[in-house]
Amino acid sequence: MDLRKIKKLIEMLEESNLSELEIREGEETVRLSRHPASVPMATYSSAPVMTAAPQAAAPAAAATAPTPAAGSSDAAPELPAGQVLRSPMVGTYYAAPSPGADPFVRIGQQVKKGDTLATIEAMKMFNPIEAESDGTVKAILVENGQPVEFDQPLFVIG
Repeated sequence: MDLRKIKKLIEMLEESNLSELEIREGEETVRLSRHPASVPMATYSSAPVMTAAPQAAAPAAAATAPTPAAGSSDAAPELPAGQVLRSPMVGTYYAAPSPGADPFVRIGQQVKKGDTLATIEAMKMFNPIEAESDGTVKAILVENGQPVEFDQPLFVIG
């Protein structure tokens, strides 16, 4: 997509009362989003873009670390034995590559080191969360669309 077109779209967004604008031309996508400070932010991709819409996820166990989104602070269930994979960043957890798609992994599924387990959206970027070792997914500790904190437990791999 031509840089002049993108600049024109930014000008149009600044002059309008829209908070977000997404344009697709073939396989290219441009998404402009207005931050609370009214500063437009643009992302550009020549590949299909995943949208940030919540969807139903595989059944998940309750989060074990107390977070504002956890809800109840009653006794948390014991984690299964295995390696706890923690969030490397603050963002929004997504269990599938796009709305309506099957989740990346389910409880009981075998994974190999480097397999994508989920994505975390941070600053309009989708960051893959990969398995750190081979094993079986013993627990998924967050729900799809849930905000996550840095170092929050996400999975148990055994």
